[in-house]
Amino acid sequence: MRKRSQHVVPHEEGWAVRGAGSRRATSVHQTQREAIDAGRQIARNQRTELFVHGRDGRIRERDSHGNDPFPPKG
Repeated sequence: MRKRSQHVVPHEEGWAVRGAGSRRATSVHQTQREAIDAGRQIARNQRTELFVHGRDGRIRERDSHGNDPFPPKG
């Protein structure tokens, strides 16, 4: 099974963590900070990337936890 990057996205109940390509949320949180913390933990465990989206849907932050020797900066 291929590991998927995690995305923090706006959700009708606050903020959600969702695996790339998935329609269902892995978890839903009241605040973006809670969702980022949860998404970061999943990304660390799976050694993937975390993408944080703003309310407008655009990626505003990226955090790599993979094996890439040259991870993206900021």
